Amino acid sequence: MGGVLTGFGIIAFVILVGYVAGRLRIGGPTAPYVLNRIAFFVTNPALLFVTLAHADLRVVFSTQLLVAAIAAVASAAVFVALSRAFFRSPAPETTIGALGAGYVNANNIGIPVAVYVLGSASYVAPVLLLQLIVFAPIALTILDTTSRGTMSVRCILTQPIRNPMIIASVLGILVDVSGIQLPDAVYQPFELLGGAAVPLVLMAFGMSLVGSKPLQAGTGRTPIVVAVALKSAVMPLLAFLVARFVFGLEGQPLFAAVALAALPTAQNVYNFAARYERGMPVARDIVLFTTIFAVPSLLVIAALLAP
Repeated sequence: MGGVLTGFGIIAFVILVGYVAGRLRIGGPTAPYVLNRIAFFVTNPALLFVTLAHADLRVVFSTQLLVAAIAAVASAAVFVALSRAFFRSPAPETTIGALGAGYVNANNIGIPVAVYVLGSASYVAPVLLLQLIVFAPIALTILDTTSRGTMSVRCILTQPIRNPMIIASVLGILVDVSGIQLPDAVYQPFELLGGAAVPLVLMAFGMSLVGSKPLQAGTGRTPIVVAVALKSAVMPLLAFLVARFVFGLEGQPLFAAVALAALPTAQNVYNFAARYERGMPVARDIVLFTTIFAVPSLLVIAALLAP
């Protein structure tokens, strides 16, 4: 438990540093955008490549992947059902809310949590791949066909193979499976770049919190509250029930499955909303509140399940 608290303390401190830097306008107004892009295109892929090239693939492609899929789909489905029955939101807004209820931040928050709390970035890799290869194309297809967006089907279907984190993950898995022994001189540059991944994304997130004004009038407060509740409480509970009583997971695998389900909503959800100009305030507030609630949620999960 002490190691878990230390991990959260490290994450919180770096986020705080980012927030202070944002308040002081260090780097200017585009600093979070620049840091996130560097992390997305350079440092995170490097970290995933090195991690998966040395990972135990039995951990990467285990029942935890099924747990993540079941919990995410169930949580999103509940939101869709509630939206159709009570909110009667248009399809694009319902899609954004469903993503908010089940699409976790496996990148910006997931990688630091996996590294510092679970002990390895390999735990988050299957969730990242599942979301980018399966969930994102499906969501983008729905948004494309129900809103004013102009993204083509070809663009949606080829998105996974244009994502640097997926490419890096696949390459790392291929190196692992093939048994190729690459020299240290090949790995070391990637290890150096990957070492910058966690601090970059945490500082960028801290900067993004500056000036946030959530739950403004007319933003659809009820769907926001429902999505936040589903993501922060229901999805981790579903993950626990499925992992423990369906697949019989215990110890570290159970802790990892539930902790990953408790991650906040991914910032990609806001990016999708902004791309189609639908549900942007809803997406923004869901991301903000699930991120705030993720800290106590993860602490409780760690206290109850950490081996």
